[in-house]
Parts: sequence; structure tokens; C-alpha cells
Amino acid sequence: MLAAPLVAAATPTDGLPLVKAHLAAVESMTADFVQTDRTGKSLSGVLTLKKPGKIRFQYEKGVPILVVADGKSLWFLDYQVGQKQRWPIANAPLGVLLDPTKDATRFAKVIPGGDPRVISVEANDPKHPEYGKITMIFARTSGAPGGLMLQGWVALDAQNNRTLVRLANQKFNIAIADNAFRFNEPTRNVRRN
Repeated sequence: MLAAPLVAAATPTDGLPLVKAHLAAVESMTADFVQTDRTGKSLSGVLTLKKPGKIRFQYEKGVPILVVADGKSLWFLDYQVGQKQRWPIANAPLGVLLDPTKDATRFAKVIPGGDPRVISVEANDPKHPEYGKITMIFARTSGAPGGLMLQGWVALDAQNNRTLVRLANQKFNIAIADNAFRFNEPTRNVRRN
């Protein structure tokens, strides 16, 4: 659950430096997630992140989808239909979480709000609207890296489809093996008579 409403934020003058410090301090993270799409359908699972460039969304049992970044590309794998799609990490809205060299101050801005305990940051590349937009929500938490806790994000794709991801049980800077970001190739199920 998010700690505060999605529209709340800190002042623009202190928000981005705090977010930048948090992102720099996080080398790895695991969290439970709930993803809700534009129709209200929710899926849950476990998020695993390791810098640079690795993330895995392992969905609940029975969901034939996997989203994984292997350090070079972000992959969307659909095992039910045997398809995969690939995006360079730099082009993915989640690139701001995965690439420690990205300067968030160049492509992100704080969204003003009424709760000083929450910072909402919107990131997108205005030269490439087809990459989508992400609004990350952070709560000020003294025990978290950089004094912030990533609560989740709202992603908008190029067609303005909205996906909300809420995080819980975040654990930072723990050991994560590189093989956690491997995946099996999806294959088409071919029926034979």
C-alpha cells in the first residue's frame, strides 16, 4: 500500500536531490508488488532489482508472464502464446531505477502535492514520448537508503494506458545472484493431430 495519496509530494527544491541520493544508495532491492492495469485487474508477485540494469517481476503462480531486464535489455515474456518483446533499458520508463548513471534532474520533475512526507517524481523523455512516462512515489523514511522508501509508481505508455505498481516489504542492498535475471525462452504451443 502507498503511504499517502499518489498526488502528494515534497517541495521541488529538495525533492530531486533526495531522490537522486536514494537511487544512488540502492544497489539491490526486493519487494512484494501488486500491479493494477487500466481495467482494474490486479496481479501480484515479487520484484527483484540489482544494479546496473537488472530487474525481475516474478508474477504469482499461474500467471504465464515474466518481465525481466538482464543488464542490457528489458524483456516482456508471454509463455502462454510463446512471444517475447525487447526494449533497450535506456528506452524503458523503469530505466531511471536501473541505470545509476542517469541524471534524473535532466528528465524528471517533482509533482507538487500537499504532504511533505511524500515525494512524487515524474520522469519521461520529451524527445521520445513513445517510451512512456513514469511517476515514482517515495515516502520519507529515516531507516531507508537516502532517507526515502520507494512506495511504487504509475506508468503511462504511449497510448496513455495506465499501470499502477504498489510495493511492500522492501529490502535494500541484499545479496542477489546474477542468475536471478535469467529466463527460459517462451515457445509456441503447437498442436499436432
